[in-house]
Amino acid sequence: MHHDLIVFAEDWAGLPSSTQHLITQLAKTRKVVWINSIGLRRPRLTWRDVKRLWTKLIASCRTQDKQQEKGLHDNKQFIIVNPRTLPAPDSKLARWLSVKLLSFQLKPIIAQAKLQAPILWTSLPTAVDMAGQFNEHALVYYCGDDFSALAGVDHQVVSKRENELINKADLILVSSPLLAKKFPQPLTQLLTHGVDYALFSQPSERAKDLPLDGRHIAGFYGSISKWLDMELLAQTINSLPHWHFVFIGTAVVDVRILTQFSNVTLLGPRAHQALPSYSQHWTVSLLPFKDNAQIQACNPLKLSEYLATGRPIISTSFPAVAPYRGLVQIANSSQAMVEALKASEQLNQLPAFAPALKQTVAMHSWSARAEQVSRRLQTL
Repeated sequence: MHHDLIVFAEDWAGLPSSTQHLITQLAKTRKVVWINSIGLRRPRLTWRDVKRLWTKLIASCRTQDKQQEKGLHDNKQFIIVNPRTLPAPDSKLARWLSVKLLSFQLKPIIAQAKLQAPILWTSLPTAVDMAGQFNEHALVYYCGDDFSALAGVDHQVVSKRENELINKADLILVSSPLLAKKFPQPLTQLLTHGVDYALFSQPSERAKDLPLDGRHIAGFYGSISKWLDMELLAQTINSLPHWHFVFIGTAVVDVRILTQFSNVTLLGPRAHQALPSYSQHWTVSLLPFKDNAQIQACNPLKLSEYLATGRPIISTSFPAVAPYRGLVQIANSSQAMVEALKASEQLNQLPAFAPALKQTVAMHSWSARAEQVSRRLQTL
């Protein structure tokens, strides 16, 4: 029997997370009710937070018709709910009220979906208060980040909820070995990320807005946030005026340190399906992260996607790239990055190099990862 799923995770939007990839695959054989983010911190009096809170308060349940317009998947038994609740409540009263609000909204939806022996799956520690509210068969905690170090999180509240969640969980899935060390070993299973191998490995037409000025291109896609080593990038960019540096993604920090250079292009966010039309056609892919607790625990999806394109990769040092040493060039200083970029000009000319990169992730599809998860869920 395939257990149906009640999923508490991030908003179903933008670039798909590992949770979205996994649940998309699992939804092919089971019903899913997906509850958009209930928050990891209380909102502040900023325009961004007010706008987000207002959107959540007025939004109603979105069904598969909207999902199909975005090309996410074609399972008509997949329901997305925009919750009306209090983000990251802390006091007993606020927590009680949050549970009442969510239960009042969700129970009719879940009853109408007629889920079979549902498993409550959460990627958010703040969903722990909903455990036991839906007569669920089991509780799974999927941890993809070190929330104690994650930016934009109410760390004190989330740490408390995570400890409560650990005590209630029947299974804990983690995306990196470092995260696995945080949790009780009998309950914890390592589940490294998969990759949409077909999307990133099969030839894609070059994006029309990817610079074409005769220069080699070093590219990055993802959130342009404070975990990027801007100083390292600026020093490298300044040393290589004959290279073009392209960044794809939303900038949530001041990027003037990058845009001061004429050989830098910020393209803004692009759809997930469009990313290979960039990353397959630039010279080298970058992972220029700072050395901090968040990065030490992370396993970035883009690493596997970069590997699947077969283009050279240059990264700062962090645990997730360790298995690929020898294929991924490690550069922790601007001098080392400059040397690695110059070396990448030749790597693309080696016939065996791209196949070697692709081979490392060829068997790591999201469907294969979801099958692992499915077998484990059957034992609960």
